[in-house]
Amino acid sequence: MMGMTLLNDRLDADLRARFDISLPEYEILVRLSENSGAMRMAQLADSLAHSRSRITHTITRMQRAELVERRNADEDGRGVVAALTDRGFERLREAAPVHVNGVRDYLIDLVDPTDFAALGRAMNTVSDHLVGDRPGIEMR
Repeated sequence: MMGMTLLNDRLDADLRARFDISLPEYEILVRLSENSGAMRMAQLADSLAHSRSRITHTITRMQRAELVERRNADEDGRGVVAALTDRGFERLREAAPVHVNGVRDYLIDLVDPTDFAALGRAMNTVSDHLVGDRPGIEMR
């Protein structure tokens, strides 16, 4: 747990210092970019395994920074969609190499590949078991 906390804290600090975004905000930018730039808020929360209220607060901050915008869903007009703005896409484009290099420097280059394989199997088992407790989460 300590290693994961320290890793996340370092990745978060790098993003905040260079791009004034947090690690959770970066994750949101990534998710939106992977989904044609927009997702329903509920789907976004589920994809990150975050509460809907947490996503709402984070999207509000990101909206003030003009990284995302909210709009009504095209399909039915009832749901709310979070969408990347041009500024948000540009911030992601700039931040992605820094984040990837951080993951490489603070994790990938330090750990033996066989340890990653074992960790991957273990975390897949944990995810498969716990995803049932969180309806709406889709495994990819």
